[in-house]
Amino acid sequence: MEKYKFLEEVALADIAYEAYGKDLNELFENAALAIFELSANLDTVGTSQKIEFELENARVENLLYDFLSEILFLKDSKYMVFKKVKVSIKENKKLQLKAVLEGDTINAKKQQLENDIKAITMHMFELKKHKDGYKATVVVDI
Repeated sequence: MEKYKFLEEVALADIAYEAYGKDLNELFENAALAIFELSANLDTVGTSQKIEFELENARVENLLYDFLSEILFLKDSKYMVFKKVKVSIKENKKLQLKAVLEGDTINAKKQQLENDIKAITMHMFELKKHKDGYKATVVVDI
């Protein structure tokens, strides 16, 4: 199963992609990996720093939106690019997400930076369950 693919014909000023996963953990991880790849050449990004965070939401679509938005917030506030992600989602009264990101402080001399993603948009934002797992459609503002 592919992790994600970029949808070039969908958005002109933004970048759209679909992410896939056999379960929600894998879907969220693959959606994050697409963001990482859009941000930098991952071969030039190390894993010297680790950031952990938790989120919760009653709706899975909102949790994905919040998760991807948090990654962008951390990129901008901590001045980092990321390479690896591990997600664990549990369901109690609400969906509870724990995430661990690994990456490096941005250094244009070391890393090949790509797109500076400004935000996750609600345009076409969708998460659906299919017989083989999950698919999410995401459009990012660059």
